[in-house]
Amino acid sequence: MLSINEERTVERIQEWIQKVFRKSGFSKAVLGLSGGIDSAVVAYLAAEALGKDNLTCVKMPYKTSSKNSSADADRIIELLGIKSRTVEITAAVDTLSASLNNVSPARLGNIMARARMTVLFDLSAELEALVLGTSNKTERLLGYGTLHGDLASILNPLGDLYKTQVWALARYLKIPEDIINKAPSADLIEGQTDEKDFGFTYKQADEVLDSIIDEKKSRLDTVNLGYTMDHIEEVLNRMEQNKYKAEVPYIFELRVF
Repeated sequence: MLSINEERTVERIQEWIQKVFRKSGFSKAVLGLSGGIDSAVVAYLAAEALGKDNLTCVKMPYKTSSKNSSADADRIIELLGIKSRTVEITAAVDTLSASLNNVSPARLGNIMARARMTVLFDLSAELEALVLGTSNKTERLLGYGTLHGDLASILNPLGDLYKTQVWALARYLKIPEDIINKAPSADLIEGQTDEKDFGFTYKQADEVLDSIIDEKKSRLDTVNLGYTMDHIEEVLNRMEQNKYKAEVPYIFELRVF
């Protein structure tokens, strides 16, 4: 079921964050703050779990990044009273992409995502902090992320929550409604939205994925939710095509032979 007890889920995530930090011997965290809902929810959870003085949120704009998203990130920083930094990635991204051949918008987006994760892991070394991830379960299952980019982190509080469940937590945490309601976007290409890239909504994806993966229902049972078989196959095919992202690197096992 996609419905969750928001209060208990928040408590459990924060307890888990505290446990991981105690076990690792770290007290500080660093987080890429985009102005979107996922990073905002992680910021709220981590600020409470670790204390606002132990969290540094980093804005990493590219020259085409949305000014509105940057303003939303600033609002989250102000509301939580947390530390922040801004690291401009335009020069690094443009220099690297200029040395490559015919970089497509998708490839440029991957370069941006990896540049941002380079920044976060460098700051983690400077600040002696663990990098917090922000990818939700829907994105992970559909492969909607960049390997060694936004999919990289030391711990990911949202990795087992579908996007619709992240929205539910955001409302429970009282994140500003306009941030919750804006169209989700990786903000890598102007005008890009997640759901345009998918060809279906997060709600549609979550209901199909939850039915088949978590509820262990058949495709025929899932049709009863109001979806056509073509739509169900579209969601599942995307998941199947991107499974490699969850499995790499492939490791040769000597003892198998």
